[in-house]
Amino acid sequence: MTTPIKPTGTYGDQRTFTPVNHGISAPVVPERVLRPKVEHVPRNVAIEYGEPGTSDMKVILLGKQGFCVKLSVHKKVLMEHSCFFTDKLSGQEPGLSCLEIDDCEDVESYVETVGLMYCKEMKQRLIKQSVSRVLRILKVAELLGFNSCIQSCLEYLEAVPWVGEEEEDKVVSSVLRLQGEGIGVTPVLKRISSNVTNPPNDTISHIMELVLKSNEERGRREMKSVVLKLLRENNSLPSYGGPADVCNETVYTLSRSCLDSLLSLFKQAVELESSDKSMDSREPVVKQIALEADNLSWLLEILADRQSADEFALMWASQQELATLHSKLPIVSRHHVSCITARLFVGVGKGELLPAKDTRQLLLQTWLQPLINDYNWLQHGCRSFDRKVVEEGIGRTILTLPLEDQQSILLTWLGSFLKAGDNCPNLQRAFEVWWRRTFIRPYSDAQGNVPQSDSSMASKQQD
Repeated sequence: MTTPIKPTGTYGDQRTFTPVNHGISAPVVPERVLRPKVEHVPRNVAIEYGEPGTSDMKVILLGKQGFCVKLSVHKKVLMEHSCFFTDKLSGQEPGLSCLEIDDCEDVESYVETVGLMYCKEMKQRLIKQSVSRVLRILKVAELLGFNSCIQSCLEYLEAVPWVGEEEEDKVVSSVLRLQGEGIGVTPVLKRISSNVTNPPNDTISHIMELVLKSNEERGRREMKSVVLKLLRENNSLPSYGGPADVCNETVYTLSRSCLDSLLSLFKQAVELESSDKSMDSREPVVKQIALEADNLSWLLEILADRQSADEFALMWASQQELATLHSKLPIVSRHHVSCITARLFVGVGKGELLPAKDTRQLLLQTWLQPLINDYNWLQHGCRSFDRKVVEEGIGRTILTLPLEDQQSILLTWLGSFLKAGDNCPNLQRAFEVWWRRTFIRPYSDAQGNVPQSDSSMASKQQD
């Protein structure tokens, strides 16, 4: 077994006397130094603590692969600091004694921990170590009942940054193990836990409101992405149940507020258009329309991730006044709203939301034509717009309706498509499905055949 212990003196059974001030006479080799191969490491190492020639006992650490470290120590120091050594040594005869500790998994950390019993400024010694090294020392201190060392390690862990999730998990695991043994670890755990069982609803709401009200485009965009990602992580946790309903209520409250604001902005924009105001006077309202539409798109994305967007679909489908005002504004001012409609069609088409039949009908009745009117602009003016995905979503939404409604919507679409061509959604696939359902394999024929086959089978049975 390799070890970074670098003793001064000789190996084997010989004693080594090296002056040390309150520490280990053998410094530890830094981790970045290349360690020698196992076959070249001495099997026996002798280390002396304290003033040379004053030790009154030996502690022999027996590690793996026959590795052995002999520690020349002071019985009084060990008994003052360690419950383990107190139990082992309290009944022994005075004078030089010897104690063996078998099967040491981490000889290096044992040596380091025993050395801390001679250290007056333990905090200064630990501050030079890494988190992983301190966790190893903490484990040995726990085995030895070295309470002052345990406390110093906990103070170190409470103050030092934990880098990465893996390191944080190791710290928390070690600290929770100590907590189970009745050792006070609250200061360390406060970094990751709160006295409140669940995060309060107003905290989530406050975070979302800050993001929604931001006028700084880059910061708002980045934080929307971060919050959405973190909420998705919450959704993936099996235990994340109750708080989900609380969050949904918050999102819907914010959605209604954004919808009210959007409707008010559309009314303002229409008034400005009718009064022939200059573009400079209209620009602030147009920017606010884009902002509120983007906010609604973000809130819809959160709800869709949670499979909770059905009510949003109904809210949007019921915005007849907004849809009427939509036609009275230039495309450059209104097209952001059509992105919300497109996202809802995509969600229905993918099964991410399952609104009732009446809601799907109302959604198509209210918002399909405004989307068609903006379609050319969306294709060329919105980088995030995916034509194929949107067209598939619209088509699938239409095909969820009764056959008569499919016919009515698709024939209206056909008239638009024959006039506008590529400037209109291509719903050819949905049209083909409707055609086959209607003319090639109508379900009514199959339905009519069932009674005939049943009656013929019945007659055969009577014969």
